[in-house]
Formats: sequence, C-alpha cells, structure tokens
Amino acid sequence: MSALPASGAWPTQPLPADKPPVEPQSAAKGASLRLNHRPIVNFRSHWLGEGPASRAEQAQEVLTEALASSEANDLGLQREGDVQRVELNGQPLFVLTPTDLGAGLNLGQQDAAARQVLRRLQQAVAEHRESRDPKALGRALITTLLASALALGALRLLIAMRRRWSERLFQALSGNQFQGALGLFLKEYLAHSSRAIQWLSKALTLGLVLLLLDTWATFVLRQFAYTRPWGERGSDRLLSLLSQFAGAILNAIPQLMVALLILGMARLATQVFSAVMKRVEQGEITLGSLDAEIAMPTRRLGNLLIWLFALAMAYPYLPGADSEAFKGMTVLAGLMLSMGASGMVGQALAGLSLLYSRSLRVGEHVKMGETEGTVVGLSLFSTRLHTGMGEEICLPNTLVLNQPIRNFSRLVADGRFMLHTAITIGYDTPWRQVHAMLMEAAQRSAGVASEPPPYVVQTALSDFYVEYRLCAQSNRSAPHRRIEALNQLHGHIQDVFNEMGVQIMSPHFRVNPQEPMVVPPGPWASTNAPAGDFLQPTQAEHGAQKATDA
Repeated sequence: MSALPASGAWPTQPLPADKPPVEPQSAAKGASLRLNHRPIVNFRSHWLGEGPASRAEQAQEVLTEALASSEANDLGLQREGDVQRVELNGQPLFVLTPTDLGAGLNLGQQDAAARQVLRRLQQAVAEHRESRDPKALGRALITTLLASALALGALRLLIAMRRRWSERLFQALSGNQFQGALGLFLKEYLAHSSRAIQWLSKALTLGLVLLLLDTWATFVLRQFAYTRPWGERGSDRLLSLLSQFAGAILNAIPQLMVALLILGMARLATQVFSAVMKRVEQGEITLGSLDAEIAMPTRRLGNLLIWLFALAMAYPYLPGADSEAFKGMTVLAGLMLSMGASGMVGQALAGLSLLYSRSLRVGEHVKMGETEGTVVGLSLFSTRLHTGMGEEICLPNTLVLNQPIRNFSRLVADGRFMLHTAITIGYDTPWRQVHAMLMEAAQRSAGVASEPPPYVVQTALSDFYVEYRLCAQSNRSAPHRRIEALNQLHGHIQDVFNEMGVQIMSPHFRVNPQEPMVVPPGPWASTNAPAGDFLQPTQAEHGAQKATDA
C-alpha cells in the first residue's frame, strides 16, 4: 500500500498531468468502501495516480489497521482546497474529492455530503466495536431468544384462532343463521361455501404468518451489529413497500372518486331507464313502435349498453389502469373474449333480430323446418318450443333465423291459431261432396270457429287422386295445444267419411278395392262409449275368422 502524505502535504490537484484521463464509464461506476456490511463512500475519481478501485483498497487497509490499533472513535473531517480528509484519532484514512461527493455540487453541498459520509463511518465503526463486545453479544442473544419465544407463541395463537374461527363460521353456516337470499345460497352450496372459507382462512393466515416471520427476522438481525445492516435493509424494503402502497392508495383516491361518480351516474341512468321500460311493459305508456312485447329485452339491452359505456368512461380513472400489467390483462381478456365468444355474439345478434323484427312471439304456434310447436321462450341465445307431445325443443337463434318460419297464430285474433289439414280422395268421388263432408267435420269440431267460416281448397290434381285442404281458425273452445285441436278435427273427418261410405286411401291410392275401405257401424261411432267396447273385433276381422274356419 502506498503511504498517505502527512497532514498539510496534500496536493490540490487530484490527477497529475502525466496521468491518462479517466474513462467516463469507470469513473461513473467507481469502487465502494464498506465496513461491517455498510457502504461508506463510493470513490469515482483518480487521486495521486491511483484509480477508484486502488483507492478503495488502500482506504480499507488503513481503516482496518486504525481500528485494530486504537479503541478511540474520534472521527473528523479536514478540508484542504477542493478535497476533504477523513481522520480517525488524528490518523488520515482517505480523502474525498468533489467527484466522489457528487459532480456539480457547490462547497456547501460538498460539505453536507462529506458529513453524511462521516456519519455512516461513525455508525459502522461503532458497530464494529460492538460486534467484538461480549456483553453486547450476550444482550443480543437474550433478546433474540425472547423475541423468538414471543414469535412462536404468536404463531401458535394465530393458527389456533384460525381453526376456531373456521369452526364457528362453519357451525353458523350449518345452523342456517343467515336470512334471505344469502341464507338460501349458503344452504344450497354449504359444502362449497365451507371449502371456500377454509381456503380464504388459510390464505389470510399464511399472509399473517409471513408478515410475522418477516418482523421477527428483521428484529433479530437488528440485534447484532454484524447483521444489523441486513435487518435495516429488510425493514426499509418493507416500509418502502407499505409506504408505496399507502401512497398509491392516497394518490388513487381522487381518480377513484371520479370513477365512482361515473358508475353512480350510470346506476342512476339504468334506474330511470328501467322505470320507463317497466311502464311500457305494463302498458301504461307507449313510445312509438316500442310496445310491451319488446320492452323487457330493450330494458336489458339498454342497461347493458349504459354499463359498458360507463365502464369505458371510468376505465382510465381506475387505479393501475395505466400500468403495463393492467394493459396486458385487458388485452388478454379481449383476445379470449373475441376468440371464444364469436358464436355467442352471433347467437345474441340473431336473438335481437328475432325480437325486434317480431318474427316470433311467446304463445304463438309455429313450424320451423321439421319442428312444430308453441313458442314458450324467446331469449337472446335460443328459442324454446313445446311440441304438445311431452317434448320441449330448444333451437339456437342462428338456426331459427336461417330457415323459413310458418306462423299459425299471427293472422288469427285473440291469440288463437290456424287449423288446416290435407286429404287425398279419388276422382270417382264428387268434389262437391268432399267439400261438404269436410265442412261437416269442421262444424262438428267444437274448437273450430264459425266466424270466419272454414273453407276447402283443392291444392293439387294428381295422377290418381285430388288433394283437398281444409282451412279453419280455432276459437276459445279449442284446446290450448294446436296438436290436440288437430287431433279432434281429424277424428271428425274420419267419422263423416265413414258415415258417407267414402274411403280415404291417401297418400298411396292407386285403384279402387273390391270392397269399400270404411269402418262399419259400431260402438266406436259414439265418443261416449266405454273403452272396452272398442276392443271388440271389427267386421273385417270377423270375415277373416270365418274364412279361416272354412
């Protein structure tokens, strides 16, 4: 190690003229002087031909020798020109150049920076002495044991409190002490609720345990001079994190108030809009083409649009909205929504098209493709039909929108429906007679309206038969299900044709059989006959039995 010059012999220029200039990168990086794990000063400039690393190494050796040879802790500063000398018990340790203290500082600021270096050195020297004091080590060890015992007791108490709190809350859930919707929800999902409470209590307990261990470790490290800097850095990190968290909360309060104001205005707007739409639903007011039928879906759609608009307006004011993590989560959520909800969006748009075009209404009797039934539900995503045969069919709205819809109720008043059925009769039967028989069957059906009167049309003249179609409207006496009303009408058509001796051979009529294919008179002609009477053999069966016996 090169010897330091005596007091009063310090040059006023840190770098001789024959020395090469300092590289900016190495000068900016510098070399740090440490004692007892504490940073004292960072050397950044050359001095007497020595670079920052060499100066730090020499200062470390001088400081170690001075501490070993003297028990006194008399530290001081001596200014000579632009540099300041740090001394221990009158012995020079190292010098501080203006570059070491910070570039661009005036004399007053340099003196303040030098005093900070001196205070750090005084603290490090005191801890160095303390680390070699047996009494101080003993006190630190006793304090550590007591703190460890208290931490262990607090840890056990925390775990016991978690278990007791979980048991009491589970008993409260099992006893169904909660009322209203919350009580019904907890009763329905008791197992899931208890599991969620256990996970929540474990997560909360784990957080408190980590905080307790961090506090204990910080306290223990601060008891020993050798590890005190580590404990202080741990405390500084925790306090810095808490202060940043508290500062972020305080800074976010004004913007959060703006976001809450926007959401509150959206809430008020939805309440006003819902009140107006409910009055439209109840028929108290009318708003142009908006009627009670589409008031409810309009209310839901309008509320959704209001909340989406409010969320878009409040988004910039939400805490952390400008952070990269928040932006990344937003982009990820948008990507997942666009990729996974394309089919759902199509279903919703199809449902809106059906609602606002009024192609379907609840209670109407329709036929879509091969599916026929009564509309019992119409939502954004699907349409539900009751077929009348114990079936409920749920059709996606995109499927409904892409095929023709035959509506049997739209042109009929009072929510009733059209009844029409087709039969094929041979050319040997007068068409006027067929018309009269079909009209007679319609008059016998209680569910067929007399006004407007039913009518018969010939829809086709085929090779072997004529196709007749009976069209009528139902009345209030008709069954609620269209298939039941058709069942009654078909029964009366068969009765009338049997009475007139006209056989119905559709749809595979080719030639007239030798005997008319009609039902002979019997108990089945009366709708009030006992069910057992219909189990008797028919005339054709009697003839077949006689032929077998012969």
